[in-house]
Amino acid sequence: MSIQMYFDRYLPPLEAEMRLVLQTDDERHAGLYGMLRYHLGWVDQSFQPTSTWTGKRIRPVLCLLSCEACQMDWEQALPAASALELMHNFTLIHDDIQDNDETRRGRSTVWRLWGRPQGINAGDTLFALSQLALSRLIDRGVPSTTVISASRLFNQTCVLITGGQYLDIGFESREGVMVDEYLAMIERKTAALVACSCEMGALIAEASIKRRESLRAFGRHLGLAFQIRDDILGIWGNSEVTGKPVGSDIVRRKKSLPILHGLARDEQLRHLLAQATLTPADVDRATELLQACGSRAYAEELEKAHHDEALAALEVADVHGAAAQGLYDLAQKLLNRAQ
Repeated sequence: MSIQMYFDRYLPPLEAEMRLVLQTDDERHAGLYGMLRYHLGWVDQSFQPTSTWTGKRIRPVLCLLSCEACQMDWEQALPAASALELMHNFTLIHDDIQDNDETRRGRSTVWRLWGRPQGINAGDTLFALSQLALSRLIDRGVPSTTVISASRLFNQTCVLITGGQYLDIGFESREGVMVDEYLAMIERKTAALVACSCEMGALIAEASIKRRESLRAFGRHLGLAFQIRDDILGIWGNSEVTGKPVGSDIVRRKKSLPILHGLARDEQLRHLLAQATLTPADVDRATELLQACGSRAYAEELEKAHHDEALAALEVADVHGAAAQGLYDLAQKLLNRAQ
């Protein structure tokens, strides 16, 4: 079965599970839930149903694939997959506020439409709903001890993510951030949730500790490779595919992996990025300098190294069958993605 066939198989019941969690009978809260549905891509800003891109849904698919690869009915893990996606989206709502981002997925962000206070509240609500989504594992017949373990894993991961965000916010006002510091940050902010998604599927399948740890390692390295690929695309991606301007991370002076690598090696780049404003010519020049000092090659090599580590961990997990092949195929797809 191709990886796209798994997405086609998993996503409709996943969306249905998420919609169940986001139901409310209280008309006084209709606007709040409308904001959440808007962020998830289900409605427009007038809360009318719409068809728009809802995001990659990588994390819940990894959870369901991992569960099935461990020889358990993947539908058992749907509440957890839903919870993981809702938690991810809670972090995005808050990220947009903290980063002053006015657009996401080609649309205005929640805070931009309804203000920062309502945006914060919407994110808080989505986090609470993610907990309720996870508790629905009981309704699927998952043993209560497993549900408690899943809740512990879920919340430990949330603490890691918010810790990573704390580091990332701190980097914004700091000079001389090192590559190693950046990698430690993305391991928490990005890779932790991917690792959790893979381990969660194995946990619900009541897999062995060794298999759980191996699938967690698979997810950790996959998450690191995923973020590094994002960093590469933020400078060298095709704007028609990514939906972002060429060199967008340079314009924002984002402390991404290639930029930190380049700043540590090129005085001209440091001087250029210290300017108050950057012209299109400045962005082009910065891109050339990053290429010349080996920052792109460094990032691509590190991405490949983490991708290879992910595949090695998947082999140690010793999972078999079509879903195991799906995990491998998804890892390959993420390595070669252009968006």
